[in-house]
Amino acid sequence: MIKISKRLYTSIITAFPKAGKTIWWLLKIILPISFSVSLFEYWGLIEQIASLLTPIFSKIGLPGESAIVFISSIFLSLYAPIAIISTLSLDIREIIILAIMCLITHNMVVETAIQKKTGSSAIIMFSVRFITSFVAAFILNLLLPTHLGISVAAAEKIVDHNFTEMITHWVIDAGWLSLKIGLIISGLMILQNVLKEFKIIDYISAFFSPLMKILGLSKESSFLWFVAQILGLTYGSAVLIEAVQQNEISPTDANLLNYHIAINHSLLEDTLLFVAIGVPAGWIIAPRIVLAIIVVWSVRGIMRFKCSKLVTFN
Repeated sequence: MIKISKRLYTSIITAFPKAGKTIWWLLKIILPISFSVSLFEYWGLIEQIASLLTPIFSKIGLPGESAIVFISSIFLSLYAPIAIISTLSLDIREIIILAIMCLITHNMVVETAIQKKTGSSAIIMFSVRFITSFVAAFILNLLLPTHLGISVAAAEKIVDHNFTEMITHWVIDAGWLSLKIGLIISGLMILQNVLKEFKIIDYISAFFSPLMKILGLSKESSFLWFVAQILGLTYGSAVLIEAVQQNEISPTDANLLNYHIAINHSLLEDTLLFVAIGVPAGWIIAPRIVLAIIVVWSVRGIMRFKCSKLVTFN
């Protein structure tokens, strides 16, 4: 019993330095982006940018005003676009299309930086998410029934009447976000250390190994895929970065995993956020999984083709 307690204590103590480094790295990215977006919203720049996208959004069955939701999702977590959706008069069909786009592109600037730190190309990851979000929207616009439900009642939008109010709201939100990031990542790093110490990760990896074959991923990706689905990329970043830095997963396997979780991550929490406002879960789960599988197997095919060409050339 004493030996187990000592192992638990060591797992907890050694987790904090690693968690602290990741928390600080994340906040250095997240807080400036969050503040910049608050300024852009206050000055009306996001609405101006969104108006330029109106012709494109009309091609995927969405009104021009919905572009504001999409732009916000690129820079912020899902709570922001969902809050904006509640201020617009959209029907369920339009919200489903918007939801799938936001689920793929949300917090993309921060999460792309995370994926770059784990060895993937930032430009490729950003492009994959941006393009697949429109592909998913285009396909859903073709497949969805014309009438799925009445318009969602618009809520009153919170407007900052002066610069001081805007700054105050941002400081409060940033404080709560920083606390949340600190607690979640610290807890996650402790959990990872405990799971490693008692070899539980091996059992989790073995359990998900058959699924990884279908997804086109390696068995070494199992635990990292599980973390990304439960906690998402931002909160799961500590585990992903640690695994790459400790060579627990090869650069090739990490890159393939990044292709999958770029399109399909946080399958639990993010899906439930949209289900809470009336979006059917099936329409926003299946497209992400299918697109992620197609992309990963396509990348694997390209890699094999390049290798065969290289062998032939040599």
